[in-house]
Amino acid sequence: MGTGERVSATGLCAALYAIGSFLTSYLVSPFGRGQFRPAVVLPAIFSILYGPGVGGLGAAIGTVIADSMKHGALYLPSLLSAAPGNFIGFYIFGKLTKDFNWRKFSIASQISLWVGCATVAYLYTIVISLLGMLPPSLTPEDLFMLGTSLTLWFFITEYPFVILLVPPILRALKFRGELGGEPSWLSSLAIPGAVLLAISLIITFTPASSEIMRGLILKLNPSYASSTLQLIQLLFAGSGAAMTIAGFLLQVRGA
Repeated sequence: MGTGERVSATGLCAALYAIGSFLTSYLVSPFGRGQFRPAVVLPAIFSILYGPGVGGLGAAIGTVIADSMKHGALYLPSLLSAAPGNFIGFYIFGKLTKDFNWRKFSIASQISLWVGCATVAYLYTIVISLLGMLPPSLTPEDLFMLGTSLTLWFFITEYPFVILLVPPILRALKFRGELGGEPSWLSSLAIPGAVLLAISLIITFTPASSEIMRGLILKLNPSYASSTLQLIQLLFAGSGAAMTIAGFLLQVRGA
């Protein structure tokens, strides 16, 4: 692929991702930060079709555009956290799906999204803390819990869309590669869901972690602390359980 085609593909990826991300940018996590972003399927597809550089750079540019449109000016937290996290995540995804088959696609989706989501979440937490956008009373433990919780939020609102929508979209585009072999929904949905469920239960129900979580919510949203905590517990644990059950059902049906 020539330089001109690569530049054009990167620009198209950035534009589509910016539009798709902006459309859901006002749907945020219970913490009031961290967007619902099913549009991640777009840079994932570009990473497969045009390579990791195109998908990664397109995602980095697109996320900054979307966040800046939402805030009405260049949004520094996006530039300093979302851009590098998106680039790293989709670059890894493109590298791992170079030889395309179902097993590599499943593993690549999990690894790249965990790495990308964690990079965005922890960098974002650090950046907005340094910029004075968080209550000064937050402790290092609070910041770590916020970063961990945002990582989970990003993953549960992005991974299912990638694993379920990217393959049929590629088939519709008549992608020259094939998802070789039968899909293993146990490894693609059930096992990641079980891991997510376990992590969610640990950080929201064990005494030490739940106290940090409760304290964090009280500082971020004192008026609705109790209902916010219940929503987080339901969202995190429910998403993990739903992925686990869906994975088993799809595997049994042989979908």
